Amino acid sequence: MTAATVNDQAGVARRVSVSRCYRFELVKLVSQWRIRLLVLACWIAPALFVAAVSRQSTLPSDTLFGRWMHATGWAGPLVMLGFAGTWALPLLTSVVAGDVFASEDRLGTWRHLLVVVRSPRRIFVAKALASLTVVLLLVVGLACSSAVGGLVAVGNQPLVGFDGHLLEPSDAAGKVLLAWACVLAPTLALAGIGLLGSVALGRSPMGLLLPAVVALAMQLAQMLPLPVAVRLALPSYAFIAWNGLFTDPAQLGPLLIGIVVGLVWAVLATALAYLLFLRRDFTDLSYDGSGRRALTAALLPLAGLVALTVTAVAVATPTPSTGSGIEQDKVQRSVATAFAHLYRLQTKQLNRPEVTEAQLRVTAACDKGAGRLTAEGPGNDWRCVVSWHLPGVAATGSAIYQLDVAADGRFVADGDGPKEVNGYFLVRTPAGDAPNPLWQFDANVELLSTTPKG
Repeated sequence: MTAATVNDQAGVARRVSVSRCYRFELVKLVSQWRIRLLVLACWIAPALFVAAVSRQSTLPSDTLFGRWMHATGWAGPLVMLGFAGTWALPLLTSVVAGDVFASEDRLGTWRHLLVVVRSPRRIFVAKALASLTVVLLLVVGLACSSAVGGLVAVGNQPLVGFDGHLLEPSDAAGKVLLAWACVLAPTLALAGIGLLGSVALGRSPMGLLLPAVVALAMQLAQMLPLPVAVRLALPSYAFIAWNGLFTDPAQLGPLLIGIVVGLVWAVLATALAYLLFLRRDFTDLSYDGSGRRALTAALLPLAGLVALTVTAVAVATPTPSTGSGIEQDKVQRSVATAFAHLYRLQTKQLNRPEVTEAQLRVTAACDKGAGRLTAEGPGNDWRCVVSWHLPGVAATGSAIYQLDVAADGRFVADGDGPKEVNGYFLVRTPAGDAPNPLWQFDANVELLSTTPKG
C-alpha cells in the first residue's frame, strides 16, 4: 500500500517535457482552420500572383524591382518581399503570435493546461516555439512560392541590381535567398511583440492587433524625414535595408544594424512577455489584460529601447547620423553609378560597341528646388544632369533626370531627355522594341556611406 502511494505521488510529480508540450502546441496551432488557410495561401498565392503579373503588359514599376519582372524570374520574389515586409508579415505575426496565449483566455482552458503541464515556464516556451515554427513556415512559403512562380513564368535570367549592375542567375539566386533570410530579424521582433500583446492584454482584441499596429506606426515613421539614427533604431528598417545586398559593392552597414536591432527587440519583447506570464494570476477567470500594467511593463520598456538604440546608433556609426543622410555628393555618386551600369546595358541592347564604366567617366551634377534650396534631404524636386564620354568621340554626352528621393534613401530617376537616350520608355533594337533601361530607374543613397566627398 505504501509503495503504491509512493508511485502515485511520483506520477503526480512528473511534469510533461518541453518537447511533448511543444508538439502538443504545434498540433493545436496547425489544427486551426485559419492557420491552415494561411499556410496554404503562403505556399500557393505568391506563385500565382508573380506568374500572373509577369505576363501582364503593365508592370508594378513603382515597386522595387517591379520594372524587371518581364526580364527575369528573380524579380518576382523581391517584389513579393517588399509587399511582405509592408503588409503580409505584420499581419501573419498578428494572427499567429498575437493569438497564441489569448486563445486560451477566450476558451477558458488555462486551468486544464496547467493541471496537465504543471509548469508555466514550459507552457510559455512551448507556445513561443510553436508560434515561431508556424511563422517561419509561412515566411519560407512566401519565399519559395514567389521564386517558383517567377522562374516558371519568366525563367532563370540575369537580374539588374539596385544600382544598375547585372547579376548572373546564380548570384541573383543567392542574394534573393539572403534577402529573405535578413527579414527574419524584424519578423521575429514583430512576433515577440505579438507574444507580449497576447500575454499582457489577454482576450482583448488589441493584443491580436498589436504587431500590425506597431508595424504600421514604424512604417509611417520610416516615411518621415527622421534622423538616420532614429530610422535605423527601428526594427522595421531591416524590411527596407535588404536592397543594399543588390548594389556593388553591397551596402551592408545599415542592413547589419537593422538585423541587430530586430534581434534585440525580439529578445526583449519575448523576455517581457515571459516575465508577465510567470506573474499572472490564473485563478482569475475574467482576466482580460490590464491597460495600466501593459503600459508600464510592456510599452514603456519598448519606448526605452528605442531611446537606447537611437543613442547607440548615433554613437557607434562612423559618420554623423543626426541628419537625414541624404546629401548632394551622395545623390550625385549614386545617380552616376546607376547610369553607368544601365548605359552599358542599353549599349548591349542596341548592339553597339561595348564600353566600360572607366571609359564612360560618368558624372552627375544635382541640385534641389532649381538651386533655390539646400541640396540635401528627401523630396521630389531633385534634378540631375548626367554627363559621360565615349571612346573616340570628342563631344560630351548629357542627359537630364528628375529625381523623387524618399526619406529612406530610395529614389526614382525619371528621364527628361534627350529622347534617344532616356526620353522614351522603349528603344528600337535589332530584335524589335524593348524597354529602355535609362528611361526610368531605381537606386538609393546609402545613408551611412563613408565614401569621401568629391
